Amino acid sequence: MPARHRLTNGLTLVHEALHTARVVAFQVWVQVGSADEGPEEAGLAHLHEHMLFKGTAKRGPGEVARDIEAHGGEVNAWTSFDHTVYHVVMASDFARVGLEVLADAVRAPAFDAVELAREVEVVVEEIKRAEDSPARRASRDLFERSFLRHPYRLPVLGTQASVRSVTRENITDFYRRHYVPESMVLVAVGDVEEAPLLDWAEALLGGDWGRKRPLPRSRPVEPPRTAQRWLLRDDDVKEAHVHLSFAGPAVAHEDVPALDVLAMLAGQGENSRLQRAVKREARLVNDISAYAYTPLDPGLFGVGFTTAGPHALRALQATAEVLSGLAAEPCSQAELQTLQALVESDAIYQRETVQGLARKLGFYETSLGGFEAEGRYLAKVAALTPEALRTVARKTLDAGTAVVTALLPQDGRADEAAAARALEAGWSRPRATPTERPPIPRGTPTPRTKGVEVSAPLVHVLPGGATLLVREERTVPLVALRGAFVAGTRAETEADNGISHLVARLLTKGTASRTAEEVAQEAEAYSGALGGAAGRNSLSLQGEFLSRHLERAFHLFSDCLLHPGFAEEEVARERHLQLQDIVAREDRPTSLAFDLFARTLYQRHPYRLPLSGERDSVQRLDGAAARAYHARFLQPASLTLAVIGDVRAEDVLRLAEAAFGGGTGKPQPLSVEPEARPVERRRSQRTLARAQSNLVLGFRGLRVDEEDRHALNVLTTVLSGQGGRLFVELRDKRSMAYSVACMAVEGVDPGHIAVYIGTSPDKRDAALSGIEAELKRIVEEPITQAELERAQAHLIGSHEIGLQRNSSRAALLALDGAYGLGLENFLHFAEKVRAVTAQDVQAVGARLLQLQHSALAEVGP
Repeated sequence: MPARHRLTNGLTLVHEALHTARVVAFQVWVQVGSADEGPEEAGLAHLHEHMLFKGTAKRGPGEVARDIEAHGGEVNAWTSFDHTVYHVVMASDFARVGLEVLADAVRAPAFDAVELAREVEVVVEEIKRAEDSPARRASRDLFERSFLRHPYRLPVLGTQASVRSVTRENITDFYRRHYVPESMVLVAVGDVEEAPLLDWAEALLGGDWGRKRPLPRSRPVEPPRTAQRWLLRDDDVKEAHVHLSFAGPAVAHEDVPALDVLAMLAGQGENSRLQRAVKREARLVNDISAYAYTPLDPGLFGVGFTTAGPHALRALQATAEVLSGLAAEPCSQAELQTLQALVESDAIYQRETVQGLARKLGFYETSLGGFEAEGRYLAKVAALTPEALRTVARKTLDAGTAVVTALLPQDGRADEAAAARALEAGWSRPRATPTERPPIPRGTPTPRTKGVEVSAPLVHVLPGGATLLVREERTVPLVALRGAFVAGTRAETEADNGISHLVARLLTKGTASRTAEEVAQEAEAYSGALGGAAGRNSLSLQGEFLSRHLERAFHLFSDCLLHPGFAEEEVARERHLQLQDIVAREDRPTSLAFDLFARTLYQRHPYRLPLSGERDSVQRLDGAAARAYHARFLQPASLTLAVIGDVRAEDVLRLAEAAFGGGTGKPQPLSVEPEARPVERRRSQRTLARAQSNLVLGFRGLRVDEEDRHALNVLTTVLSGQGGRLFVELRDKRSMAYSVACMAVEGVDPGHIAVYIGTSPDKRDAALSGIEAELKRIVEEPITQAELERAQAHLIGSHEIGLQRNSSRAALLALDGAYGLGLENFLHFAEKVRAVTAQDVQAVGARLLQLQHSALAEVGP
């Protein structure tokens, strides 16, 4: 259970010990966000967040991140309308180091004038990046139209002009007014005990900060809505982005628990009303979801969807029919009980990671007066009735004061008058409550298992040839399953490109004995989720459930994996959605740049192909193609199945043998002709009218089984991360980008190493020269011992942090097993990384990072 403490200066400390992993999370929640800015301060709260990493009284620029990464941790921050949050996650052995660095950043920032000028340009690049995102532009329109006076109408980032007008005096004044101990909450979750934590917190964050008590928040009050509001505009987009929203309450309002469940009923999950009616049955949208946005001040309840331009009006009308139906008739008791169970189980899933639990505690403490509010919230959800949901729907869903905003492609052909008619027509025809389905038989729940808290992985080859890996972990009552096969884009050609992605989508869209709706209903009934995934080298099915439902959830999982129906209706539906995803890819310049890079680096190998396929190839795919692919690549003999969680190994073995033990034959290895690296430098460019140029410069990389991959990962970490050379040189010192990164992607065949940067067109040449200079330097000069140790610690720490969830561990075991790596990365990753030397790094760099054999792809103006 969490505990609350007050330091002598009024700062609040919330602590919960969690010893499931040797990891700790610290978060400092500051009670100030962009909605607290004055008229001349737009973007100041967010810029301030950036500046806390730009040096303190005793740390220079970049040293905050470097010190955290050198101890295996991760540090970052975010700014919202209501809060600014700084967070660190790291190995608990270095807990005090992490807290000391975080405390130094929030208590003694330097606000150096030169660094401020540089960071202003970084934030300008971040703003340009947001301007290139249709989803961000659509969200901006929604808030501008929904709020006329309240500062929620203004973007958190500010504008280029407002950010460039900030002076050091502005930012130091803002800091002294808002960064006051009484307005701050330190949340500590994980493998750290209370007594030393209290001593550290008092020593590092206690005492007199020399500041006045904060004034109460004072914000303009948003007037009540009295009429509909519209903002429909043409935009350079390939699909329409539409929002339909209504005035919602503040987070402390008594209606919030009901509104959250109403949003789930309306449009969260495949079994929700909007997903079933508007997406699956009518096929009018590519994606649709409902939300209850309830910040400190009154917020929004709404629906957002993307669709082909010509479908926008019909989709708006169909959405209105569903929402009107929620106010007209109560939902069924069975629907409500499933949603209530999902809310309850979500609290369990949040306990899988220390940072997830810390974020929840910080939210309740700063937004609802204390972490105890969670218990009251859950009790209110449990007490809801179908009639209570209908009551809150009637109260909130007022078509007469709805706000509709849309970004429309040129073929959208929607104007305000036509959209108003569509909304009215839909509202006047409320969609009836769906016929209640028979409840899912859940059987006798499997009791919590007893025994060792965490066991060594069990590896067992089933009679049919499948490999089973089981690890008993009883820290939370959850179980994760991942079944993996060697397949993916590597198994495709130009003619059938996209088939892996389509098959992955179809695995959960019905079986020989279950419809797609029944699969979704069952997954929800077991408080879980089920979905397929396709990559360049693999195809897999992943599931996560409450462990008490293991028996029936396993039957559902195995049925989807072994007996997908591939009904032509489902194939047509998923093919259509995949084609729309391909169209929407044109709105994501970063993705286009990486796709172009793959086509440039590889000219024959299947790694050149995009994961979701191309329009012509996907249009040709049908049920026969899906069945043939499944028959060739997804047979039990080729399966690697990992099961991690609160289970007994003997139970899992029994279930796996019954489901997958009857396969016959040996797996047929997939042989792909290797492709040599480029013999000369290759360049590709695509012109796109955007605010930024997106560059990807890269080289052929390594296979997943090559020993040099550990040295290569150290190399990319030296270059990447907030303390890495590229970040420091190109972002911190030269303000060329908000986003710059280096990555190594191994494959069953040689993968790639790539550097990405998004920058203004006028900085493009200098950015590329800067990247090339850093690549040459890491080849020509050995990295320092400090860099080596920082990279090693960061890799090992990030590996541990990333494996907190059962699902992450199941994915690692299943995919490594499929690739023939066994338990090496699971058991020996740290020792392999620690064995890397500076000479190893230089050698792998000299071997791979040769500019005369590189590929450069650019997408932008």
